[in-house]
Amino acid sequence: MLSKLFKALNQTRSSLANTFRSIKGEPASSESLEMLEEQLLMADLGVDTVDEILDVIKRHSGQDFESKVREYLLSIMPERYNPTRVHSPTVIMMVGVNGAGKTITAAKLARVYKQLDQNVMLVAADTYRAAATEQLKIWSGRAGTRLVCNERTLEPSAVLFDGLNAAKSSQTDVVIVDTAGRLHTYKNLMLELEKMVRVIQTHFPDFIIMNLLTIDASLGQNSLVQAKEFGSYMHLNGAVLTKLDGTARGGIVFPLYKQLQVPVLFIGVGEDIDDLEPFDPDEYLDGLLGVDEKSRA
Repeated sequence: MLSKLFKALNQTRSSLANTFRSIKGEPASSESLEMLEEQLLMADLGVDTVDEILDVIKRHSGQDFESKVREYLLSIMPERYNPTRVHSPTVIMMVGVNGAGKTITAAKLARVYKQLDQNVMLVAADTYRAAATEQLKIWSGRAGTRLVCNERTLEPSAVLFDGLNAAKSSQTDVVIVDTAGRLHTYKNLMLELEKMVRVIQTHFPDFIIMNLLTIDASLGQNSLVQAKEFGSYMHLNGAVLTKLDGTARGGIVFPLYKQLQVPVLFIGVGEDIDDLEPFDPDEYLDGLLGVDEKSRA
């Protein structure tokens, strides 16, 4: 059965496969390379990565260049991510721009750790968006986790403080914090994130902090700009790629890791509570380029 990820990347895979097929077994011409360059850029792989792919093809023109391209792409991708049980109390800060899907992803992530038999809590620290808390209440119910919220305050750090106090007293393993969406160009809101991290470091030093950037896969190279700006205010431990459907091009994984060293850890592949998959580079390349029969043999 085809995976949801494979289906989601169908559009990009079809375009690349057709272009690869057209130059297979032939000496690479300037016209064919230009056509391939266009398709690769449209897939959001980034200029540097595209240039490297073209160099690989030029060196192996007329041969089995597809395996060489796959080999190169694997070398610049994040490793396979295997979520494991935490052994120290951990705070996961979900950050990103408006509309990236942080709230739903926070609940999906809570489900992942719940299935690892961890004591998990969600904290509703998005105090700006109307109905954000109500939405998280619904999703926390689906995830089967506790939720801490305080609808009497608009101060996210106060909600975070209350949540971590509750987590400490209940010996919670993983606290997942849903923060408000914020444009990376709004300095005051970015400084607010810094403040929330300081609250954890100052008042709850026993907690490990993990900052995850939620990225809308359909935004392409704009996500790279967002990641750079968020990374200038806080250390990003990784990213979650959301809204990966037939319109998303999927190549942002490469420049995100190659240029910023931010690995994609999870991929959202649907709207259900269990539709969050750990990142697997081989499976991802299968989705982009087609199944590698040699590696699957």
